[in-house]
Amino acid sequence: MILRQVSVFYRFLFLVMLSLGLMIVDHRSDLLRPIRSVASVVTLPFHSLNQLPGKIATAIRSYYPDDSLFRELEDLRAKQLKLESHLQRYDALVAENSRLSKLLSAARRSDDQVILANIVNAGLDPFSHRIIINRGAEAGVFVGQPVIAPNGVLGQVSEVNLRQSIVTLVTDRSHGIPVQVQRNGLRTIVQGTGHSDRVGVPYLPRLADIRKGDVLVSSGMGGRFPAGYKVAEVDEIITDANEAFLSINATTTARIDFVKQVLLVWDSERLAVE
Repeated sequence: MILRQVSVFYRFLFLVMLSLGLMIVDHRSDLLRPIRSVASVVTLPFHSLNQLPGKIATAIRSYYPDDSLFRELEDLRAKQLKLESHLQRYDALVAENSRLSKLLSAARRSDDQVILANIVNAGLDPFSHRIIINRGAEAGVFVGQPVIAPNGVLGQVSEVNLRQSIVTLVTDRSHGIPVQVQRNGLRTIVQGTGHSDRVGVPYLPRLADIRKGDVLVSSGMGGRFPAGYKVAEVDEIITDANEAFLSINATTTARIDFVKQVLLVWDSERLAVE
C-alpha cells in the first residue's frame, strides 16, 4: 500500500515537471508550434459548440430586427407583476371585508346603535392599557361609552376630544366590568390584570359554579355595558383551602393585537331614557 502511494506521488511529480518543462520550451522556442496547430484543429468542434448559443441569439435577432419579440416578453413580464400585485391587494381587501363583517355581526342586538371607528394608536405600556380611536365629540362619543371588537368587549371610552378619543381596555388594572357566566347566569365581575389579553375574576367563593372554558358575557348591571357581549373565557381556576375565594384567570375574547377597527355602542335602553 505504501509503495503504491509512493509510486503515485512520483508519477504526479514527474507530470508536474514535464508540464513545467513543456511550458518553458514553448515559451523559449517554436518546437511545439506544430503540436499547437494540431491541438487547435482537435478543439475546433468544442469552440463551435461553445459559440452555438450566441449564434442562435444572433439568428433570432436578425429574424426580428426590431426586437419585437424581446419587447413583447418584457411587456408580458411587466403585466404579470402588475397582476400579481393586484392579486395581493385583492386578497387584502377580502381579508379586510371579512374582518368588517365580523365586526358588524358583533352588534347582535339590532336595537343598539353603533358607529365604526379606526384605531390610530395602540401603544400599550405595562402600566396603562389604552388605545386612541378616530372618533370624538363630533360623532357624539361620550365618556364611559362601550367599545367592542369582532369577538367581544374591548373596553370603554375614558377621554373624549373633538375628533379622537382614548379607550381604556378591559385588561387595564383600573378597569372592571360586570359579567355573568353564559352557561348558568352566575354574576360576577372581570378585573384587568395589566397583562395583555388577561383578566381576573375576583371575589368568587370556593363553591361557586364556574368551570374552565366558561364564557363570561356582559351582564348589563350598572347601566354601562349592554348585556350579552362576550368579555372573556375562563382558562385557569386555582383553589386554595386557606383562601375563601377562588383565584380565576381568563383570556379576553377580543384580542387587541388583531384589531384595526372597533364599534362604539349606544345602548337602546340608554337612548330611550335620554
